[in-house]
Amino acid sequence: MKWFNRFVVQIMPFFPQSFIWLFSRKYIAGINLDDAVDQVMELNAGHILATMDVLGEDIKSWEEAEQAAKSCMDTILAISKHRLKSGLSVKLTQLGLCIEKEKCLSNVKKIIELADSHGIFVRIDMEDCTTTDDTLDIYRQIRRQFNRVGIVIQAYLKRSIGDVQSLIDEKIADIRICKGIYDESPEVAYKDADQIRDQYMKLAEMCLKHGSFSGLATHDKILVDRCLSLIKQLNADGSRVEFQMLLGVTERLRADILQAGHRMRVYVPYGPQWFGYCMRRMKENPQVAGHVIKNLFIRS
Repeated sequence: MKWFNRFVVQIMPFFPQSFIWLFSRKYIAGINLDDAVDQVMELNAGHILATMDVLGEDIKSWEEAEQAAKSCMDTILAISKHRLKSGLSVKLTQLGLCIEKEKCLSNVKKIIELADSHGIFVRIDMEDCTTTDDTLDIYRQIRRQFNRVGIVIQAYLKRSIGDVQSLIDEKIADIRICKGIYDESPEVAYKDADQIRDQYMKLAEMCLKHGSFSGLATHDKILVDRCLSLIKQLNADGSRVEFQMLLGVTERLRADILQAGHRMRVYVPYGPQWFGYCMRRMKENPQVAGHVIKNLFIRS
């Protein structure tokens, strides 16, 4: 089946975007900000928190970075205007990290200053390992000035235990833990599923024991069950922990977590860069492509 998934990834760019949209619409709120606002309102009505995400990353020009920053700020204003229970997620390569770090930092500050003035939380996302040091450095600089900002740590990176311990020691640990999706080398990242799960749980235990705010981002039922047991075992403060998932993924598991009385946050991506987002995700995770084709046949 792996060969089929890789084959689908290779030929997918030759399909019309209207075909790709057939499955993308479940996982992406839409192209426009209004589409994302409507989606978040629907989630909030079901007692689900949200994090809005303007699609786009690894931009090549400063004009694109400025436009991305403006889109993030427009999103903040929309969250405030509609009184949405939502934060914002930002990717630093979308804001110019690979062009000039200091200008990227300036963009991030503008976004977070606006968000903070409206009482809105911003999560700085983590990307591939070549950006990890710069991302953590920018987070540290921002965190000295603002409290409503968090970071993401990827469990499959071998360095992550040390990174989390440093953030805890510095008392700036507001962490979203995810497995990690980028195609990293075995030198820097675990490849075995059990190893990744084990490190994920070590990170979760570190954060929960310390009392840091912990966003447990996973669609893996094995990890969800382990996290539920750990929360109960540690008698963790429910206001300092929440489960997080992507829009359109494992919705039945999401409902089970909600029914058990735990906080749930769903990431809501939107924007005209949806096609590039989908193609990158399929290249990073080829089994998604096979899953897509299967769903299309089932739907038919």
